[in-house]
Amino acid sequence: MLLMPSPLLAQVAEGAIKAEEILTKKDSIQLTKGDSVLPARHGRDWATWRPNAKRALWLSLVLPGAGQIYNRKYWKLPIVYGGFVGCIYAMRWNNMMYKDYSQAYMDIMDDDAGTQSYNQFLHLGNTIDDSNKARYQEIFKKRKDRYRRWRDLSLFAMIGVYALSVIDAYVDASLSEFDISRDLSLRVEPTVINHGESRNPMKSSAVGLQCSLNF
Repeated sequence: MLLMPSPLLAQVAEGAIKAEEILTKKDSIQLTKGDSVLPARHGRDWATWRPNAKRALWLSLVLPGAGQIYNRKYWKLPIVYGGFVGCIYAMRWNNMMYKDYSQAYMDIMDDDAGTQSYNQFLHLGNTIDDSNKARYQEIFKKRKDRYRRWRDLSLFAMIGVYALSVIDAYVDASLSEFDISRDLSLRVEPTVINHGESRNPMKSSAVGLQCSLNF
């Protein structure tokens, strides 16, 4: 059995420890160079997010209802698009009635017996002759003008819905920074107002309301 001197054994053990430390440092350096450390990505905090008023304005100008979506006021979308659908339906229906009554008015005004489209607007059993022709001419003219006016009003109403959607998106985004904390409060309470014009407290006092705003 071969025995090694203790000083030699200590040197061998010390050399093995140093070699292990060198390999460990080398591996850690290679790992750091090979694997790039990606920055941590944080999601948007919707609890503290506030919309931008100008962006909401431009989105509403480009696409009606987009500003409400950007402001996260989704419950307003049925109101906006319902207003557009209602105005478009009213405009188309009034335009159709205007064309029908315009054609009927032109037919009743001419002397051509073959153009009698106005008969579809008459009640059952009614006919137009020389005794009532002038009255029906006035009726068809008024109805033609009425449906034309309603058609134009429907167009203006649709423009108004568009303008209101844009204004609502801008104002809603602007008011997102408004202070609505609990420290902001309005208090209304009855009070006795003394104007001091008379020494009699019954004549110089009046009952009123006092408003106080705390912020």
